[in-house]
Amino acid sequence: MAGTRYLRFVIIAVIALAVVFFISSSPTSQEQLRGVANTVANKINEQLSFNPKTGDAPTGSKSIAQDITEDPLSDTRVEAPTSSNPKTSHPKPKVKADRVNATFVSLARNGDLWDLVASIQQVEDRFNHAYGYDWVFLNDQPFSDEFKKVTTNLISGTTKYGLIGEEHWSFPEWIDQQKAADVREDMKNREIIYGDSISYRHMCRFESGFFFRQPLMLEYEWYWRVEPSIKLFCDIPYDPFKYMADHGKKYSFVLSLHEYKETIPTLWDSTKTYMKEHPEHIAEDNMMSWLSDDQGDSYNGCHFWSNFEVGSLEWLRSDAYTDYFKRLDEDGGFFYERWGDAPIHSIAAALTLPKEQIHFFNDIAYYHVPFTHCPTEESIRVDRKCSCKPEDNFDWNDYACMSRRAS
Repeated sequence: MAGTRYLRFVIIAVIALAVVFFISSSPTSQEQLRGVANTVANKINEQLSFNPKTGDAPTGSKSIAQDITEDPLSDTRVEAPTSSNPKTSHPKPKVKADRVNATFVSLARNGDLWDLVASIQQVEDRFNHAYGYDWVFLNDQPFSDEFKKVTTNLISGTTKYGLIGEEHWSFPEWIDQQKAADVREDMKNREIIYGDSISYRHMCRFESGFFFRQPLMLEYEWYWRVEPSIKLFCDIPYDPFKYMADHGKKYSFVLSLHEYKETIPTLWDSTKTYMKEHPEHIAEDNMMSWLSDDQGDSYNGCHFWSNFEVGSLEWLRSDAYTDYFKRLDEDGGFFYERWGDAPIHSIAAALTLPKEQIHFFNDIAYYHVPFTHCPTEESIRVDRKCSCKPEDNFDWNDYACMSRRAS
């Protein structure tokens, strides 16, 4: 009986330590903490005042379980941490005071989990552990419990999971299904990447016109897009969201390149129609010279690679952008060709924003297969603890568009 009693004492001591740790992590005064410690000590003493012959505790005493579920500082009950809330052990971000209203956003499926985990870890380690920004996940199918549990445990901010409505992930009623099918078959025969994919077309249309309209995104002003299997090679010791807001920027990028022309044969025709319909949306100091080599008669294919972008949701929700998307959507090029969201975001930004509102994050070292942006300045690579090779930098590749960028 004595052995059992000592075992009970050990259990009580462990629980007591847990209570003190829990309360010490809350904003209580030292006086309050001493009161808690005294309460626990008295309870332990009561439990130790047992009859050595019978092993019985004093009659009329409450159980230790009753005591630890009551907050001695108030009349309310304390909810003990549970395994259903994996964030209870996650360290709190160090910097929060001057954050802007922003979120990371990822379009992903359950099967993307572990590739996305690698991206999340990069973002958290290199930046977000210090800021705790939220992360919105969007999917045309319900997210699994495993997906939610794993991602929530990794992210320092609040995680949110949205189900995309069918109206944003389907063929519009005006699309000729047979014509669209014939196009997919033709592109398959010509071995155009994703040429026969229906889901890829839905994805491009969604990223072009609907991700920023999702209910979970409506509460935010800024977004940072993150895709599976990306890498961040350098620490980011400042807040890119806040930099954008403080400096009047609306759209940003780290990589730019030429689009595969076979996927967008009539995109510029639709763009020119939009410019004629809405001259009021075209910024005076725009980047037309970056998009076109002949004063706007044709499109040279240059675009910002949208798998990384930090941007203004207010801009995407503006008439200038939504009128552009509406024109493109009605023309059907997402399904009759294979228009991507990258040239669409890029053309819209280059035409509707003054060029000073578009920012190149040269100091953010980034990789998305198969291209790398690595800062060439040694001082940046040393200060930011970069792990990329300058020789891998894509910026000055013949297929890149950096040398054309208007500054």
